[in-house]
Amino acid sequence: MEALGEAWHLFLEGQYFEAHEVLEEAWREAQGEKRRFLQGLILLAAALHQAKAGRGGLRNLKKAEGKLLGFPSPYLGLDWRPLLEEARRRLGA
Repeated sequence: MEALGEAWHLFLEGQYFEAHEVLEEAWREAQGEKRRFLQGLILLAAALHQAKAGRGGLRNLKKAEGKLLGFPSPYLGLDWRPLLEEARRRLGA
């Protein structure tokens, strides 16, 4: 899935809003478990974006955890767990 690779690079560069936008396009077309996984990444991007902007993000982090936990890491070739741990660290969760 090309969107995941692009979003991953954006995550690594700290461009969380942009990662959110890329993932949202893929999410619209996805179905089933893939759709839930992408929604979790979108929520994670939103949480990190809010944290970076100094506007909280804990609520979106909790929603992201609810979507992502239960998926293996890596999933669809993306090792997402370190990203979740980074978000938890930044938000003090």
